[in-house]
Amino acid sequence: MNRIRQVDPLTDSLTVEAGVLLQDVQAAAQQVDRLFPLSLGAEGSCTIGGNISTNAGGNAVLRYGNTRDLVLGLEVVLPSGEIWHGLRALRKDNAGYDLKHLFIGSEGTLGIVTAATLKLFPPLRQVDTALLALPSHTAALSLLKTLQTQENLPLTAFELMSAESISLVREQFPQRVFPLDDKFKVYVLIEAGWSSRPREDVFEQALERIWEVCDVQDGAVAKSDAHAASLWEWRELITEAQLRAGPHLKHDISLPASCIPEFIEQTDAGLYSRFPGLRVINFGHLGDGNLHYNISVESVISEMDLQAMQIEIESFIYSQVCEVNGSFSAEHGIGQTKTQHLRHYRSATELGLMALLKRSLDPEVLFNPGKVVIEHVGSVELI
Repeated sequence: MNRIRQVDPLTDSLTVEAGVLLQDVQAAAQQVDRLFPLSLGAEGSCTIGGNISTNAGGNAVLRYGNTRDLVLGLEVVLPSGEIWHGLRALRKDNAGYDLKHLFIGSEGTLGIVTAATLKLFPPLRQVDTALLALPSHTAALSLLKTLQTQENLPLTAFELMSAESISLVREQFPQRVFPLDDKFKVYVLIEAGWSSRPREDVFEQALERIWEVCDVQDGAVAKSDAHAASLWEWRELITEAQLRAGPHLKHDISLPASCIPEFIEQTDAGLYSRFPGLRVINFGHLGDGNLHYNISVESVISEMDLQAMQIEIESFIYSQVCEVNGSFSAEHGIGQTKTQHLRHYRSATELGLMALLKRSLDPEVLFNPGKVVIEHVGSVELI
């Protein structure tokens, strides 16, 4: 199931089968001078069907939304063996329930996506990138809102990197030279994209205007595509650096933007006081409130020690998330590893509705058993 069935630049839509690689979807859009904006580190290996089933996020959610926001229609095989032919390229369709949203993000537990009709957008004629240093997370949030409102920049990405995450990359990739002074607390990677070319200096002038207002301490503006790619590497190498550094825990959380500075300050302090030897590696998509709040360890803590502390660490982090009405899973889904958290942090009403959906569509427990819900033939219960 890896065919591109139709590309229609007049309706700004593209219909592909579920096995098509994300990078091939992007390329098909480019061939007709359009953009499919979903962008992930794994775009060379992940399939569009997987992206839909997990409601993948990525770097451009700030401007274009999650995968859910990029899907117009679906073709789905149901547990009954029936096929729902919902491949419509309509932007408005209020003829009953919008069924596609049942299957987007359901991790294959309600139906198997076999094809999708996706939204296309005008291509970006100019993309500008900058790496900036700031004294605090509060300053980073203020910068984001100022760029969005006062400057009205068409931001496609606003990525947060803590000083600790940059230090980890420098340790694991010592041949790379960080382009800014490394003494500051927070770094942000900003990307803005225009569908029609603006004045050449519009991006730099906007940064100059807000420099002192938002307490920017240092910065580098990309002068070429290669320069921009080198700046992005500092964001993209954080995950690889954690793998190289040894034992670690990953937490994919979502928070109201206004709560992020205080959350980071309080949660960092709480973890460091409770668990000496931890190292918080905090980075992510500040523009949409999605933080990858990860934990590495100093050499005094072994992998076995970290595993023994994992439940307590997760409980503390997720309780802090819950305090501000956030989510313990922003873009990585539930699968098998987070089912216990789903039961703990979601209401009985929500859990009951999920179980009812599963029971209604898949009473024989045929599709992806053990994911999201625990199923028994004739009944469904959330873990």
